[in-house]
Amino acid sequence: MLRVAVIGSGPSGVYTAQALVAQDRVPDVRVHVLDRLPCPYGLVRYGVAPDHEKIKSLQNSLRTVLEHERITFLGNVEVGGDGIPPARLGELYDAVVYCVGAATDRPLAIPGEELPGSFSATEFVSWYSAHPDAAAGGFALRARSVVVIGVGNVAVDVARILARSAQELRPTDVPHGALGTLSGSLVREIHMTGRRGPSQARFTTKELRELGGLPRARVMVDEAELALDPAYADPSAQRGPALSSPPNAPLPTAAARRNVEVLRGWAAAGSGGADPGGHPVRTIHLRFFLRPVELLERDGRVAGVRFARTVPDGSGGVRDAGRYEDIGAQLVLRAVGYRGIPLPGLPFDPVRGTVPHSAGRVLRDGVPSPGEYVAGWIKRGPTGVIGSNRSCAKETVASLLDDAPLLAGHRSASDPVAALRAYGLRPVEWDGWLSIERAEAALGRSLGRERVKIPDWAGLLSAARGGGHDEG
Repeated sequence: MLRVAVIGSGPSGVYTAQALVAQDRVPDVRVHVLDRLPCPYGLVRYGVAPDHEKIKSLQNSLRTVLEHERITFLGNVEVGGDGIPPARLGELYDAVVYCVGAATDRPLAIPGEELPGSFSATEFVSWYSAHPDAAAGGFALRARSVVVIGVGNVAVDVARILARSAQELRPTDVPHGALGTLSGSLVREIHMTGRRGPSQARFTTKELRELGGLPRARVMVDEAELALDPAYADPSAQRGPALSSPPNAPLPTAAARRNVEVLRGWAAAGSGGADPGGHPVRTIHLRFFLRPVELLERDGRVAGVRFARTVPDGSGGVRDAGRYEDIGAQLVLRAVGYRGIPLPGLPFDPVRGTVPHSAGRVLRDGVPSPGEYVAGWIKRGPTGVIGSNRSCAKETVASLLDDAPLLAGHRSASDPVAALRAYGLRPVEWDGWLSIERAEAALGRSLGRERVKIPDWAGLLSAARGGGHDEG
């Protein structure tokens, strides 16, 4: 028997567990999927926006994997920090695969970033996703103007949630406290900004189009900014005189040209959506070629963002144009990417924000460390879509299986769960997670809604052990 611990129950961890039990090279592999949280699914539960039901439904396929007879889910188990050290974990299992993701956000590294009213998009997403680590105070949303820095799908999600009415979000599992805050939101202007043009933005066309379909919001696009983009002059052209970009400029992708076409249509129409009465409640301004250089302050809080205007440099990047523009805002959310953080006891590359590896094998001083592996964002960085984790996991599992003859000589614990308890941990097993699900369904019914997430550690752990939960 080969005992494997997979650390993290998001897509990369679940796909790793699935690949391990689906293979036939090594018989009788047993997998324990450990997670610091008492709930499974990682960013699918705590990162996908509540109004994206189709993507959130991926939980159903992840659930099927975690219910496999040779896979055991163990939540509320922290590795490193105040939890069990990786070295001790390595004594309990024949192999350990770390799928811990990229747990923090990238900073802007500009003056004023630490002012009250400046947050990472991660903090905002955690709040409306009911992550138990979210700040207790949450977001007051008394700002009338918000700047979202970034033009990826996370930035689009944040802008969309800010632009929706509470009534639109009521059928989702957004926590009830956040729903109440959103119902009293004073936000009227949302400025989503990128330092480059729309053809280099990271949002997908599907996510972009959703902004134009919001019933009580409109989208405004500056056609002069679009005109700076190399894909604007002729989005269907491969290369030709209609394009003003120099010969060495990279060609816009098909997806980039589609995005520019959507924006071109909105710019021509002057709006991407309005409420049934034709009076938009909120306006989303999509802005490009703006590089943030400073967060402005008034009375000790954020009052806006100063941007340097940029222009294409002819090689796929941008250069400063020598001009500045200030956008007033009482709330600033940065969505410029995620970054991995060191896990105590494991090597770490501070430049890439990943664990050094070779085909998934953890490298210590350049040499593969027997029994230690990585998969997902902590392995390759925060790139790709959810499905990218499947091939990443398969590569790591292939390396682990190649090493199986060596790993089989390791004397793992006969009962790792008992050993974890003896170490002082209180794992939440699958039955405990099912109790949380039932408690969240009951909470929803009590509030006249569908299933509603429990947003705090105490409530989750109480529900896992059969207790109830009162929404505070």
